[in-house]
Amino acid sequence: MTTAAVFGCTGAVGSHILSTLLGSDAFTSVKTISRRLPKLQSPKLEAGQEADTSKWGGMISNLNPKPSVVFNAVGTTRAAAGGIQNQWKIDHDLCIENAKAAKEAGVKTYVFISSAGTRGLLSGYVPYSKMKVGVEDAIKELDFEHGIILRPGMIIGERETPKAPFLEKLIGNLHKISPSFQDLIGQDQKIIGRAAVAAARLAQEGKAPSKYWVLEQADIVKYGRDEWKE
Repeated sequence: MTTAAVFGCTGAVGSHILSTLLGSDAFTSVKTISRRLPKLQSPKLEAGQEADTSKWGGMISNLNPKPSVVFNAVGTTRAAAGGIQNQWKIDHDLCIENAKAAKEAGVKTYVFISSAGTRGLLSGYVPYSKMKVGVEDAIKELDFEHGIILRPGMIIGERETPKAPFLEKLIGNLHKISPSFQDLIGQDQKIIGRAAVAAARLAQEGKAPSKYWVLEQADIVKYGRDEWKE
């Protein structure tokens, strides 16, 4: 029996990670920790609601059965957070705290949704990239049995609060012209969610290509769409 836990299950990618887990025979029990309860329901879902995010890490050790896989799809925007400092607390500090708590709880596989371009030439000058790099490095240093990082491009698909509505719609329509060109720029949130679950499943089966596995955009398309099995 494999139990998974999801942080950020109500967001764009997190909701698709959750729906994919609930539909997968590889995961028999799914736990969530979030400020809002997910809309999805399932006999194998146990949803935990906690408005105080500082308590999330401590909740992992109390989950029963203990998860062997944790997915972190937590993320916000500068505007939604009310400034770069508040965004840093969520996209960096909270994500690292959750990873540390997962390691202490004995989690074997940790999956983090990062972002493309985090290691680019100018990334050291971009606050958002610095946040993601900090979390990626922390996960690697924590030395999970498997640390899995997904670096999608622009996230495409319907969501409550688009980060860049015009660009997301524009890129989302590129598949009508050239799906391969769209794949270089952004990925549909459903594909990202499926790729995250597929990667975790491969790790559980001992088929991950490395202990610390980074999936770039082409890998996300491969595992989330091209090789996906319902």
